[in-house]
Amino acid sequence: MVPIRIMTRQFDLVDEISRYESLQITRSWHGIGLIELRINRYIKGANELLKGRIIFPHNKLNKACKIVHREIELDENGKATENWIIRALPLKSWLGQRITYPPSHTAYDNKQANAETVMQHYVTNNVISPVDVNRQMADISLAQNLNRGIEVNWQSRYKNLAEEMAEISLISGLGWNVVPDTALKKYAFQALEGRDLTVNQSTLPPAIFSPEFNTLGQLTYTESELNYRNYAIVAGQGEGVDRRILTVGNTTGFDRYELFVDARDVSEETDGENPVPRPNAEIEADLINRGQQKLAEHEQEVYLEGQVLSKSRLKYEHDYDLGDIVTLQNRDWGVTLDARITEVKEIYEPSKQKVELTFGNNRPTLIDKIKQELSQIQGEIKR
Repeated sequence: MVPIRIMTRQFDLVDEISRYESLQITRSWHGIGLIELRINRYIKGANELLKGRIIFPHNKLNKACKIVHREIELDENGKATENWIIRALPLKSWLGQRITYPPSHTAYDNKQANAETVMQHYVTNNVISPVDVNRQMADISLAQNLNRGIEVNWQSRYKNLAEEMAEISLISGLGWNVVPDTALKKYAFQALEGRDLTVNQSTLPPAIFSPEFNTLGQLTYTESELNYRNYAIVAGQGEGVDRRILTVGNTTGFDRYELFVDARDVSEETDGENPVPRPNAEIEADLINRGQQKLAEHEQEVYLEGQVLSKSRLKYEHDYDLGDIVTLQNRDWGVTLDARITEVKEIYEPSKQKVELTFGNNRPTLIDKIKQELSQIQGEIKR
């Protein structure tokens, strides 16, 4: 059994638990994740599992979670059951407590840069150094910016900050996390970059998941166009025939899947006390960017879910980990696919331990799942 450590937000170690009924750790590259722990209430340390405390597997600070839910119930005889159910969210869920405020002089907080810089920009403005000091989370800092990820042109206005991180992550492929730094007694926000472990690269040993190589047991493969769109009609400001319309995409005929994007919130004028018309090229660039963002949410959905064999030659967190791009293969199905590991579920019980993986970042319900995990107020304007 993996020992579980308990500490306060001030980094005071409270206790360590080595016995429990079950432990499930769900790690998410783009989204949030969850820890669920079932433990007999009489076990040493169980009484220290209090809401607000931070728990993590022994020496795995990157999996640290804050306890947000404690549950115990009465049985049919009116007596308390023996087990607590403890649920904890990864520390990056703290970002779900903030909404993106725009600067006082503009309608939107705009940032164009590589994805890592854009992520850090919104965390800085809304968590680390907000204008309103009451919004500051003083113990959160930024990890070193390595300027990773594709160029992103982003604008945000009263959106849930964690959801914005998730969407930038989806578009760029970067992961994100908040990790305790016990030396500095800070919590570092960091962007993450997975390794390329696919079969066609030669820098690192490849990770090939296949029943043929005894590295994968149960496997589910899904490809779907139910939510697919590849051509956007983007409508800006104006009414009727005078409305500004742009298109994004170049497919034709049966291959074209059209999507309407309402982008009337893209301003035609500058902000401030004396607004003036914005250049057409600038407005059109914003509309095209909005269309591209929407199309990214409606790509063809190809993903796999699989259970790693317990005696696989590929070792979790050594030969592969969350965020790595690996090769999946099932010759009987005629399927070979390079895909990112976007979710990992670790299951620990007295009689077994196993790891379940989700591959691919375009699961049909991913954005909805992220929003459900956060359970936060939504922004006033949907992309």
